Formats: sequence, structure tokens, C-alpha cells
Amino acid sequence: QVQLVESGGGSVQAGGSLRLSCAASRSILSINIMGWYHQAPEKQRELVANITRFGSTNYADSVKGRFTISRDKTKNTVYLQMNSLKPEDTAVYYCNALVITTYQANYWGQGTLVTVSS
Repeated sequence: QVQLVESGGGSVQAGGSLRLSCAASRSILSINIMGWYHQAPEKQRELVANITRFGSTNYADSVKGRFTISRDKTKNTVYLQMNSLKPEDTAVYYCNALVITTYQANYWGQGTLVTVSS
């Protein structure tokens, strides 16, 4: 089991920055992949960025060069630094943890709203 608690959402003007945090209830090194997804109104949830337990990162094309995913192993926390925000980044952002043992288990945070105004 993994509990995830997100924080850091809010409202910002276009061009601004926000940093999201996701605190996990266990060592993030025991989690195969941690990631951030977003879901805009009436759209499907999409991957924004993820980071493997080995530190490899992956980004959606729409956020490359603007967003950075990072982690603090001592705090069991993953961050999403979002710069140069655009109105189309407006969405609920969810933290995800994928744990792979003999099966795959996905865990989700409660979501945090990011609103970018033009």
C-alpha cells in the first residue's frame, strides 16, 4: 500500500510558475515509477512526467523544457516544478505510484487543481 498526498496547486497567470509536491507513505526507492498526470475538464487523464526508482525521467512533449520532475529520497517526496505555465496547463494534477511485484499496483493521490489564467 502507498498513500500519496499532493500539495502546491493554485492559481497563476500565464508565464508563472508553481511547484507541486507529492509525499509518499513509504520509501520512494521501493516504488518502481512515480509520476504526475493531469486531467482537464472533459478530457482523459494524461501523463505529464514520471521518474523511475533509478532516477530516469520521462516527459510529455507538451511540457518538455518547461516542467521538471525531481525527488527527495530523504523526504519520500516527488516534485513537479512547472515554469512558463500556459492556460492549457489548467487541470487537476494527480500523483501516481506504480509498484511492480508479482502484479502491478497503481496508487493515486487526491489531486490538486492548477489554474492558469491568460
